[in-house]
Amino acid sequence: MAGFSFKGYVLMLLLILLLLCYNFEVCEARRGKHWKQRRIPASSLTKKRGKGKAGGGSHNNHHGGGGGGGKNPAPMPSPSPSSSHNSMFNVLDFGAKGDGVTDDTKAFEDAWMSACQVEASTMQIPSDYTFFVGPISFSGPYCQPNIIFQLDGTIVAPTNSKIWSSGLLWWIEFTKLKGITIQGNGTIEGRGSVWWSQPEPNDEPISEELGKKMPSIKPTALRFYGSYNVTVTGITIQNSPQCHLKFDNCEAVHVYNMSVTSPGDSLNTDGIHLQNSKDVVIHHRNLSCGDDCVSIQTGCNGVKIHNVNCGPGHGISIGGLGRDNTKACVSNITVRDVNMYGTMTGVRIKTWQGGSGSVQSIRFSNIRVSEVQTPIVIDQFYCDRSSCKNQTAAVALSGIAYESIKGTYTVKPVHLACSDGTPCSDISLTEIELQPMQEHYHMYDPFCWQTFGELYTPTVPPILCLQNGKPTSNRILSGHDIC
Repeated sequence: MAGFSFKGYVLMLLLILLLLCYNFEVCEARRGKHWKQRRIPASSLTKKRGKGKAGGGSHNNHHGGGGGGGKNPAPMPSPSPSSSHNSMFNVLDFGAKGDGVTDDTKAFEDAWMSACQVEASTMQIPSDYTFFVGPISFSGPYCQPNIIFQLDGTIVAPTNSKIWSSGLLWWIEFTKLKGITIQGNGTIEGRGSVWWSQPEPNDEPISEELGKKMPSIKPTALRFYGSYNVTVTGITIQNSPQCHLKFDNCEAVHVYNMSVTSPGDSLNTDGIHLQNSKDVVIHHRNLSCGDDCVSIQTGCNGVKIHNVNCGPGHGISIGGLGRDNTKACVSNITVRDVNMYGTMTGVRIKTWQGGSGSVQSIRFSNIRVSEVQTPIVIDQFYCDRSSCKNQTAAVALSGIAYESIKGTYTVKPVHLACSDGTPCSDISLTEIELQPMQEHYHMYDPFCWQTFGELYTPTVPPILCLQNGKPTSNRILSGHDIC
């Protein structure tokens, strides 16, 4: 009986020990499972750090630090700069001073060389600085696409004639780029007064600086050449020696919410100059200058201009085309919802005698004019010289619509002077209401010459000179004429 009791006692102890061991392993297993759920493997931590995240460090700290033989874990390395940070190139970091006196051209060139190598990079010109920059070209074609030129400061041009040598066609140029955006709240200051106010050779210079004659070739302030997908927005371009903004051989251009400004008497300072460019949209901008607010030259197709304020200036013009007997081709142009104040002309087409080619599919719609000298103009006898040779050949004009052009004029409401050899055809006028300014005494009636088309509504004043139908003397266009 005693033996049995002793054996029973031993068995009971063994059972108790087994139960205790079983419970302890379950607890440990549970603890281990819970820990593994919250612990980040080293490989995963490395991946997350590579993304600039903190990995699982917060969990380790929460648990008082685990593993590592009692040593505190090594501090996290600083997150590597993000791709967006790596793509920012501030001209100050490349040595620019931004004091308006020191020549920062080299710093701009170096910043561009770095930005050029990174897709979707941003070259920064920060606010509250004025950068003195000489003639400079930001060039492709080996640059990465979609670069942003973030202009928030001010860039000023040189006025020293030596810097311009014998003359340059541009001051700031962007060439052969795919996806280039100029944006910001900054200003491009051309300091053009030293060019506009040049004294005549026999005049006494009014200052030592003006006495150093500037080159006869005047530069455009900002030029784009051979580029695709170009955007200009937000900035101000002012006081250019000549054109403020020029696009040559460009495609897919978008210009909006920006300003051009120079005095009304600043010679040849076009606001925007388009040449050999297509698919261009210009809208919501203010243009005041000494020449055409927008000038559309040969090779342009698919241009849309709307919601623009123009004045002072010479209005919105197609041409002059066909100079020196050249061929000109312009088509599919729409100008609508435009306000003009105090301009020389409103909407104008101007061609030289002796040219060839064509202007067709043009629409001017919803134009509001206030104290404009001549709101509607076709001039196929354009000449900016003292005299020009009479020639029968001309750029052919057809398919031109004038719709809802209303307001006041100071000289003549309509001037349509077309070529004898190639009369204008398919000219339509709808809802034309132009009133003279009463305080001006010498007014002219509407004028037409070799202009054929149709009046779709009565006009104010009556435009009786427009000839109905099509011209009978239209010459047959040769291959040289066809665009």
